[in-house]
Amino acid sequence: MSPINNSVSEILLDKVADWLMRASLSDETLETLVRGFCERLAAAGLPLMRVHLSFSMLHPLYDALGFTWWRGKGVEVSGLRHEELALNPERFLRSPYYYLLNNNLDHVRRRIDPAEVSEFPIFDELKEAGATDYLAFMQPLGTDSDHGMVGSWTTDRHGGFSDDVIAALLKLQNHLAVAAKVAVLGKLADNMLTTYLGANAGRRVMSGQVRRGDGETVRAVLVMADMRESTMLAEKEGRQAYIETLNGFFDAIATPFNRNGGQILSFVGDGFIAVYPCGRHKEPSEMASREAFAAVSAATARVAALNAERKRQGRDPIGYGIGLHVGNVMFGNVGLRDRLTFSVFGSAVNEVQRLQNLTKKYAHNVVASEAFVNYCGGDWAALGQEKLRGVRQKFTILYPKDTALAAIAEERPDDATQDGLSEAEHVMLLYRNTKLSPGPRGLIDKMLQ
Repeated sequence: MSPINNSVSEILLDKVADWLMRASLSDETLETLVRGFCERLAAAGLPLMRVHLSFSMLHPLYDALGFTWWRGKGVEVSGLRHEELALNPERFLRSPYYYLLNNNLDHVRRRIDPAEVSEFPIFDELKEAGATDYLAFMQPLGTDSDHGMVGSWTTDRHGGFSDDVIAALLKLQNHLAVAAKVAVLGKLADNMLTTYLGANAGRRVMSGQVRRGDGETVRAVLVMADMRESTMLAEKEGRQAYIETLNGFFDAIATPFNRNGGQILSFVGDGFIAVYPCGRHKEPSEMASREAFAAVSAATARVAALNAERKRQGRDPIGYGIGLHVGNVMFGNVGLRDRLTFSVFGSAVNEVQRLQNLTKKYAHNVVASEAFVNYCGGDWAALGQEKLRGVRQKFTILYPKDTALAAIAEERPDDATQDGLSEAEHVMLLYRNTKLSPGPRGLIDKMLQ
């Protein structure tokens, strides 16, 4: 057990509060805030054995983000998935946090006696660690917000928490809530821009490229992909089923192009455009082209797996076309003064779009320009020469032989079993301000322990 210490230094507590303010203004992450906060509380002499903090800052994959600090062990970060709560609702219903919410309480304190039956399952774990006292709390992050912070303080001090320690914890709890909200709101803008514009474009906007016309000319490998017979599928499946089909299609075909240097810039209807910036020299152009072709191989395997599953369900397969090209593009802001988009523009973009459309004519899912193939290398066959609309010179159109895709697939195994999330989606703190119904499934029904 920790040594008995009946005095709490106001000076040291003020220093903890000052650190929280400085850390929040320095754009620190929630994990850094929680770890630094807990370690400083312990250093100030507060007899804490365990601290648990959860934030209902929603993420497409996770419903809640939790941090558990143990004295001498540091912080463990965990996320509660949607399906976990659905499969095991008793975990929440038997937690102190449900008790708080169901009884409209700000705090609940319980002495922990090893000889008594545990009121909450978490107490069994705490008893084994030697806990003597437990204080849980709920802290909304705004009067009209359905999102907030819940947490608990646990001590193994003989006699439990003293009144001055409880007063100190309640005081600093408010400071932590303010710092956490600043961290979340700061991350919100970055995450939203990253998710909806892409990592590169999001960084550019955050760095100040916000005026219409801001941008630059860059060289890049270009990828254009599109679903086939989408109108027929939409009419046959109906609105909701088609939306699910479209998302499944994008999960399968687009995911590989949003990693390893690739960036999906925008989704247009049932298609998308991605770029691999590469500079003007031969070596980076070759590397970018090969990464793009490796993504084509992965996408081909993923769509094949998707269609196999659709066949088992008695549903129609999804056709697609992919065009590959290399060229200079303008990367920047265009649009109305009060409604802009950040994407790529220029003749190379128009050319890769025309190339992608040629997959319909030649009945090959993947076609590329000669410029792309010269950088990429591999086993390709010529389909012919085409005069693209709006382009003076003719283009030599090529397609990859099956052996070329198979070789790439062997080098880089298909990742269809992964979660399919982009780097932006993996950021834990993506905030979705959806209004939930009041009561036990409102503010903190995502929180446990």
